[in-house]
Amino acid sequence: MGENKRLMLAGEWYIPDDPELRADTERRVELCAAYNAATAPSADRHRILAELLGGVGDCVRVRAPFQCDFGYNITIGAGTFVNFGAVFLDTGRITIGADVQIGPNVQLLTPTHELDAERRRAGWEKALPVTVGDNVWLGGGVIVCPGVTIGANTVVGAGSVVTRDLPANVLAVGNPARVVRELT
Repeated sequence: MGENKRLMLAGEWYIPDDPELRADTERRVELCAAYNAATAPSADRHRILAELLGGVGDCVRVRAPFQCDFGYNITIGAGTFVNFGAVFLDTGRITIGADVQIGPNVQLLTPTHELDAERRRAGWEKALPVTVGDNVWLGGGVIVCPGVTIGANTVVGAGSVVTRDLPANVLAVGNPARVVRELT
């Protein structure tokens, strides 16, 4: 494994313009294109998804189009549903629990860039993991920022931007998302 990929996977600062990472991207482009174009039975689509992602539980449904950075940093638990237009930028680990409902056009984002303009122009970035607990519902258009964990059974209202961790069993809405009440 090359140095930039090792740094990326470790959550350290790295330069993404790297031959090994480009090859990983080409793999993802081919698999996402095959998945998004597939009209074959669900077993064939599930096989493509299992090859693309790092882990896929039973009865996972992901509606096309679906886009990601690499795929291999994403695990999706059993019974999870991902609606149209999902974008999962997985330069870092994205862990989605079981029985999660993800609305259309949801973005799970792990990359972050340098605040220092000179280093940002040089291309430095790193990734912070995103974790979504079991039985979470992310409404349409939700954006989950790098480094965020969402606790089990939490509901995030449509259009919310989640910039900080959310505990289990709450309803959160807004930009930035705020807890408005506990769920029983």
